[in-house]
Amino acid sequence: MPNNDFRRLRGSRSPAEFAAAVRRAAREIGEQVACDARYIGRVEAGEIRCPNYAYERVFLYMFPGLTLADLGFSARETVRGRGARTTTTPIHSDEESDVLRRAFMTSGTATMAAASLGLGTAPGASATTRAPLADLSGTPGTHRRVGEAEVSAVEDAVRQIRLLDDRHGADGLYKRAGQPLRTAYALLDASTTSRGSMADRLHTGAGELALSVGWLAHDSGRFDDARSHYAEALATARVAGDPALEAHAFSNSAFLARDTGRPREAVRAAQAGQRAARLVASPRLLSLLTLREAGGWAGLGDRSGCEQALARAKALFERGTEEADPEWMSFFGEAELEGLEAQCWSALGDWARAARHARRAAALQDPHFTRNLALYSAELADDLARAGAPDEAAAVGEGVLDLLEEVQSSRVRTMLSETTRVLLPHRRSPSVSPFLTRHADTSRSSA
Repeated sequence: MPNNDFRRLRGSRSPAEFAAAVRRAAREIGEQVACDARYIGRVEAGEIRCPNYAYERVFLYMFPGLTLADLGFSARETVRGRGARTTTTPIHSDEESDVLRRAFMTSGTATMAAASLGLGTAPGASATTRAPLADLSGTPGTHRRVGEAEVSAVEDAVRQIRLLDDRHGADGLYKRAGQPLRTAYALLDASTTSRGSMADRLHTGAGELALSVGWLAHDSGRFDDARSHYAEALATARVAGDPALEAHAFSNSAFLARDTGRPREAVRAAQAGQRAARLVASPRLLSLLTLREAGGWAGLGDRSGCEQALARAKALFERGTEEADPEWMSFFGEAELEGLEAQCWSALGDWARAARHARRAAALQDPHFTRNLALYSAELADDLARAGAPDEAAAVGEGVLDLLEEVQSSRVRTMLSETTRVLLPHRRSPSVSPFLTRHADTSRSSA
């Protein structure tokens, strides 16, 4: 039955506007939910009878004094009290995201595939029986009608990878995320659903999953793997005729090209992404791709080209958010805008200007996004070191080391190692020496 109570609480706000309010409320109480217009629509349609615990805390915070029943939800025990599940009973991804999170962090790849793609497990089931869909890739000619449960599970796997990456970084996630990706493409290959909205969602979900796994490879320094995953996503976008997915693939490809010393390729990929993004009514998407172009121009040493691209990106950013903004762009706020501009000035050798923007990025970043906070702080430490402020650089570097106790990101560690090399001439300074010693100890213990 439709959840009319929840619909009334949304009022005159659009589903996308209400989803944005949910995400803001979550950040205020230290929760993180990947809420979008589609999730709100599923709640209002009655598909989600009871939210998971994270959403419950956010909703009750947003509407103080109301209960889940007042919000139109069923009691949790009536939704979950179904006894043991069999291997053919799907787990509802939105209701069971806690299962997925635990599977990512503690279980093997087969269990991960089962959890992330909505496959139930019987108590005591072996790894081989937990993920029957994982074997589809080895059985050409197997056909399967893919429905809402499978497609939603692929989409939820994408969201959970992004949530975990935001909090913990990529290094500990990459290998475990590969199996759900293979399973998603096996579903795509075996599906008899070739047309219509379900097929479109499956293509988009598989492509976004390829980009998410590619990003984990990118952030953990596995650049060849990242390039392969990004190319796979781009091919999927072209087959499906999905301009938003194509723009996303070009955005990641441009970022990778810049990080691997191919700035001209970064410019071309970013410009190709902008051509695709013009079919999507999202100024913020165009802004991000224009920032990717600016990074490429900076890598080429073209200050004028970089400044022009930065000006266009800022103008597009100021146009604000739109309902058509892709869900994956939830990270792209003022902090990311400042961080990407800092990287441009750093590439151009304007360290003082880069440090100003990196400082703003770190100050604006929600501390809940631990990985990005570590990234912006590492950028700031390096810019300060090169700008001739070694003591301040060491102090910021100490903060990055604190964050790296929680975050596993090869990219951040590499940046910090570069900073220590710049600071070596100042190793006798009473402010710099403790940082260099601690960094060396940390590097040895993690080797």
